[in-house]
Amino acid sequence: MSRPEPRTILITGATGAIGGALARNYAEPGVVLVLHGRNPLELEQIRLACTDRGAEVITHQGDLTEVAAARTWLEQLCTERPLDLVVLNAGMNIHTGPNGEPEDWSDAQRLITLNLMSVMALADVAIRHMQPRGTGQIALVSSLAGYFGLPVTPAYCASKAGLKAYGEALRGWLGPMGIQVNVIMPGYVSSPMCAEMPGPKPFEIDPDSAARRIRQGLRHNRARISFPFPLNLGTWFLAALPAGLSGWIVQRMGYR
Repeated sequence: MSRPEPRTILITGATGAIGGALARNYAEPGVVLVLHGRNPLELEQIRLACTDRGAEVITHQGDLTEVAAARTWLEQLCTERPLDLVVLNAGMNIHTGPNGEPEDWSDAQRLITLNLMSVMALADVAIRHMQPRGTGQIALVSSLAGYFGLPVTPAYCASKAGLKAYGEALRGWLGPMGIQVNVIMPGYVSSPMCAEMPGPKPFEIDPDSAARRIRQGLRHNRARISFPFPLNLGTWFLAALPAGLSGWIVQRMGYR
């Protein structure tokens, strides 16, 4: 069952490929977009593109790894403007070295803070404001990498698996209260971050296609919005198969 389209929407990571495409997709007259991003020039470009489509746009630059400051910002925002939809999309990726070197530990700590801890912190603020209203929607951007860990990106996979489990737990808890929670699990979406990741990128899709699928999934309140289908099915099987067999398949695919 679909719900009314959200009119006040927060998107973190709006200067990224998926975040920017989602912002443009939702931009229309009568919609208020609150867009967070780290790159001021790209954030301004997204703002202009969305205002050209008729949306009212509020922008925010801030380091979400400064979790206390991020919570304070969202607390103030939710007090001033009740949010219909919160899309927690900001994230980063790192990977192992070309000769098997470990991921840089300081980078891994930052990744877990941004990809997982800041999302949980902001979701907590949003929940506390949505509960008294008995309505609202929170979308957590995980990844198909959350199904089965890839050898080249262990920290990233850990963060996305954590988001998947956290979002599924929130959905079961908050659904009866009228708050919808959705876990978004994209495959490879064309972006600089995707291009930097080593290994094959089967069934890679463009950001606008990803945004359309996400919006449709949110409209119909799907628990997991996972795509594209062939890769979704494949990663699901990797999680379901015996770990030894799944590891062998991943190695054969070129993730070493």
